[in-house]
Amino acid sequence: MTALSVNINKFALVRNARGANVPDIINISKKCLRYGADGITVHPRPDERHAKFSDLLPLKKLVSEYENKEFNIEGYPSENFIEKVISVKPHQVTLVPDPPGALTSSFGWDCQKNKIFLTDVVKEFHNNKIRVSLFVNPSKETLENLDIIETDRVELYTYDYAHNFLKNKSEAIKSYVEVSQFIQSEFPEIEFNAGHDLNLENLNFFLESITNIKEVSIGHALICDTFEFGLEKTIKKYLEITSK
Repeated sequence: MTALSVNINKFALVRNARGANVPDIINISKKCLRYGADGITVHPRPDERHAKFSDLLPLKKLVSEYENKEFNIEGYPSENFIEKVISVKPHQVTLVPDPPGALTSSFGWDCQKNKIFLTDVVKEFHNNKIRVSLFVNPSKETLENLDIIETDRVELYTYDYAHNFLKNKSEAIKSYVEVSQFIQSEFPEIEFNAGHDLNLENLNFFLESITNIKEVSIGHALICDTFEFGLEKTIKKYLEITSK
C-alpha cells in the first residue's frame, strides 16, 4: 500500500486570493483526513502565495489528532525554512532545490554539487527527529553521495513521466524504474516517495511499475478532480489506486 498525502497548496492559493479565510484550509485538511487521506503536504514558499508559515503549526496539531496520519512540509532549506520546520516538527520534511521565485518545483537535487550543504541540513533535521526526503531527478548522474548525505527517503520528481505518459507510457516510466533499481542496489536503506503531476490517469501504471513507493504527494490534479467529483469522491478514487 502507498500512502496518499494531499498537497493543499492550491486550496491555500484560492484562500489567499480574497484576503480572507475561505476556504479554511484546516477544515479542508480535516475533511481530507476524514475521507481517508494518509497525510497532508504543504509547500510554503518565501512569498507565501500558497500555504503560509503561520499555517504550519495548526496543520501539525490537526494531523496529530489522527492515528497513523502524517504531516509533510516541502521547501528549499533556507535558514528561515529550517527554523520554521524545526519549530513545528512535522513527521517529514521534503527538501526541494527550487529558487524563491519558482512557479513550481521543476528539478531535483544534484547530490554531487550540494553534498556538503545537504549533509549538514539533513543532519540538523535528524537531530530534531524529523524524517528527511530529497527531491530527485530520474537520473543516476545526480545521485552520488546519497550514502554520505544520509537522507531517509528520496522523492522521485515525476513531471517527465506524467508529461510523456500519453505518448508512450513504457518509455515514460523507463528512467524511473532504472533509478529506483539503482538506488535499491546501491543505497538499500533509502525509501521512495513520488510526486508532481501524478493523476488518476497515470498513477496506477506508475505504482504498478515501481512497487515500493511509500508515499505519493498529489495536489494540483487532485484539486482539479475535486471540481468534477467533489472532495470525498476524488480522494476515494485516488485511494482505490494507492491501496492496491
